[in-house]
Amino acid sequence: MADDCRRQGFELERRIFELDIKCASLRSEKQDDDYLQNASTILDKLKSFYRQGGETSSLPKLLQDYTQVILDITFYEENRLVDQEFPEDSSPFKIQQLLQDLTEPEVLAGRLAPAQEVQSVLGLELLECLYWRRGALLYMYCHTLHQRKQWIKKNKDTFLKCIQEGVRYLMRMLQVRNSVKLNDGVVLHDTATANFLSEGIFSDTHLLTMMYIGEMCFWAVKYEDCSVDMMDRKEDRLQFRDIGTQILNKYVLACEGPLQGQGWNTENAKEILSILQ
Repeated sequence: MADDCRRQGFELERRIFELDIKCASLRSEKQDDDYLQNASTILDKLKSFYRQGGETSSLPKLLQDYTQVILDITFYEENRLVDQEFPEDSSPFKIQQLLQDLTEPEVLAGRLAPAQEVQSVLGLELLECLYWRRGALLYMYCHTLHQRKQWIKKNKDTFLKCIQEGVRYLMRMLQVRNSVKLNDGVVLHDTATANFLSEGIFSDTHLLTMMYIGEMCFWAVKYEDCSVDMMDRKEDRLQFRDIGTQILNKYVLACEGPLQGQGWNTENAKEILSILQ
């Protein structure tokens, strides 16, 4: 057991010092970036903890801080990709690298704290954020690719695979927290809040996630019928039409119900629904 604890500590320590080198390199490009500054501050704290011989009993907090560093550094890298409008040559590799980086905290939590649920180690908000960031990254990438008609003609299957992966991540984000069951002794005096929680809508990000899923499902339906490769593997394919219809109906009901007048637009959602249904 003691050897396992030491091994866990060494693995996380190694990754923290590797991230510190990466963060320093990125900060040489843009010293005043707030996200890199925040990552650097947390890394300094983590390095100090190890140098002072910290105990691995603090593993959950260490993994949470480590996860926040990952989120901050990858956010800077994602913004750079978006600013560059996802260069065709380098984007596929860079996106896979970012997805791998954003997956690592969950993998490490499962490996270093196997006796605990990952969501208990990282916390609901961080786990949601990891899924959201991966799904949103693929959404932004697919949104850019959707405007490159000639590229899609030559790379339709790649486009559809990116959509499927993105939708899966966003759906996982919506499933991190269980919907509140209003008949389980939960008393909520605000009816609108009660309806949101019963539908699993806990924040603006959850609503935006629904719209992203709906759009990606629409793109998939638009292109998948012509894809022989995707049709050959129906058992692996998401039911984009059904998923998009269900999610967007829930989105419209929320935005035109309790959130009416709060700035949420449903025109695009309704237009997509008219095609999906």
